[in-house]
Amino acid sequence: MHMLYKLYPEMLLMDLRDPHNICCLHKINLNIPSLVEDRSFVEESCRAFDDDEGMFNVAACALLELRDSGPDTFKVDDPMSIDSGGGKGSSSSKLVCSWTWRPGNSTDPKLIFCLDTGELYMVEINSRTEGIHINLSECLYRGSPCKALLWVKCGLIAGLVEMGDGFVLKLEHAKLFYKSSIQNIAPILDVSIADYHDEKQDQMFACCGMNPEGSLRIIRSGISVERLLKTAPIYQGVTGTWTLRMKQSDPYHSFLVLSFVEETRILSVGLSFNDVTDAVGFQSDVCTVACGLFADGGLVQIHRSGIRLCLPTTSAHPGGVPLSLPICASWSPGSRTISVGAVGQNLVIVATSNPCFLSIIGVRSLSTYNFEVYEIRHVRLQYEVSCISIPLKNANNKHIASEARLANKDHEVGHFDNFDINMAFVIGTHKPSVEVLSFANEEAFRVLATGTIAVSNALGSPISGCIPEDVRLVSVDHPYVLAGLRNGMLLRFEWPAIPEFVQLDPNRQSCLPRSCFSDYESSSSIVANLNSYNSVTEQAKNCIPTFLQLIAIRRIGITPAVLVPLKDSLDADIIVLSDRPWVLHAARHSLAYTSISFQPATHVTPVCSVDCPKGVLFVAENSLHLVSALYSNLAYTLGFPFSCS
Repeated sequence: MHMLYKLYPEMLLMDLRDPHNICCLHKINLNIPSLVEDRSFVEESCRAFDDDEGMFNVAACALLELRDSGPDTFKVDDPMSIDSGGGKGSSSSKLVCSWTWRPGNSTDPKLIFCLDTGELYMVEINSRTEGIHINLSECLYRGSPCKALLWVKCGLIAGLVEMGDGFVLKLEHAKLFYKSSIQNIAPILDVSIADYHDEKQDQMFACCGMNPEGSLRIIRSGISVERLLKTAPIYQGVTGTWTLRMKQSDPYHSFLVLSFVEETRILSVGLSFNDVTDAVGFQSDVCTVACGLFADGGLVQIHRSGIRLCLPTTSAHPGGVPLSLPICASWSPGSRTISVGAVGQNLVIVATSNPCFLSIIGVRSLSTYNFEVYEIRHVRLQYEVSCISIPLKNANNKHIASEARLANKDHEVGHFDNFDINMAFVIGTHKPSVEVLSFANEEAFRVLATGTIAVSNALGSPISGCIPEDVRLVSVDHPYVLAGLRNGMLLRFEWPAIPEFVQLDPNRQSCLPRSCFSDYESSSSIVANLNSYNSVTEQAKNCIPTFLQLIAIRRIGITPAVLVPLKDSLDADIIVLSDRPWVLHAARHSLAYTSISFQPATHVTPVCSVDCPKGVLFVAENSLHLVSALYSNLAYTLGFPFSCS
């Protein structure tokens, strides 16, 4: 039924069963708040029915939007008229601008309608033996006037606004609750293309909408995501998120670890996220710095005061130990405090500050279900470590090692001779620098490559905040070292095509770039100590590490850049978090950056489960957001409303 305009807004319930005898059953005056139901208007022939079937066949509703047809009508209809108060007339009558029926063939129909003031009401039509009863609710929601309303399943109501963002509401307990917005950029009155924070990705700044719905929109190309789940905003103070497998060969994640300022919680990944912290064995009253799968069935938690190895029980995972309590073993650095750490396969690395030490931690079995966590080796550093990353052990590691050896093919001795990439790791330091190190049980630490971070602005002045926040070793066409800095910049280093090995001259040792290592027994033997880490033959003792080349600098934002791989692979796509999320992926034998159509987030981790094999969990606005990446480009917008005086 279409809307009609007359002098006063009314709702009429009509009986159209007999086209030759159309009558009105009820009339409701919509001059809200003085809503009046006029039952005296009901004709005698339509007051009652013989049976219930006749009641159900009473059809028909006409929503009548009634107003004067004078010259002011055309002024109100002009949406571009700013003087008309945003499309609202001066008449005191409230006009119905849209409505929608509850879906399905219910015996008690319900109708939601919107007035031109943005108020939403619900009408219930009940069929009883004594006749038809109509109940009109109080105002359920107040927003912008809707051009159209659509009531869909699950109690969701979509409202479309002519010159502003629409909204999605949900009907719960006879009330409407806001769920999300429906973006609408029409009409675009002006547009300008510009770069933002030197991100090297053009975007449009558009003036959209009209008063009072006018806004400034930023339109970007990006990757769309499907939003699957959003929790209530009850996750304040999250400091880290990780997803863990129970075994390296498991296709899906088993646990979600949430670290808070003074607490750690572990949730099972499945149809529902259940708290299994006690059954896993992690210390729950501390802030977790890092965690990971050490070996099949064994998880490691790193916190400020120590390291904890845990074997979860079967109540946490079917592959756990058949005991009532988890098996746990711990190690403590003594009076030192752990600042950063990383967990790899059969390898745990931690760094402390004041004093600055780098330690390798191992685990040995003493008997059945009895383990010892111990320190294999440690070394003192010149500079504090800001981040640690251990590459995943897979087939791509052989590619990295072969590429590194190929770069040294013109030299009799290279730093990658007898090099096992599975024992390599990357650190970022406060020097600032990035360093690729290697460790084997029978050897000391070896510095394989080092890259100094020195970034200047257009005027040649050093840029502050260049300390690495996160580092990753990746492999696309050849290996790279990525460093996300605390000032929101992303750097890419690579091994030089023909490395230059500098011969040591005792008279020029002070001119050599230094690694972060220093001899903790004698600070005067830095170079000699460094050489001892790199020697594989007598001929190589006078070689220094390969110096990584800085080949690309990219501004991602102004907040620290964090790197999170989406898969357990060195060539996996990487989510980069800063002011907003990005995806770093391979493209044309290089790396490409694409923004994600999602709000700014503080933490992110991939979630792979049976129900969501390509899930990504974001922490934003104190809520957990589970999304599924669709990996298709689109244009999306961010809006900044104009305040109207």
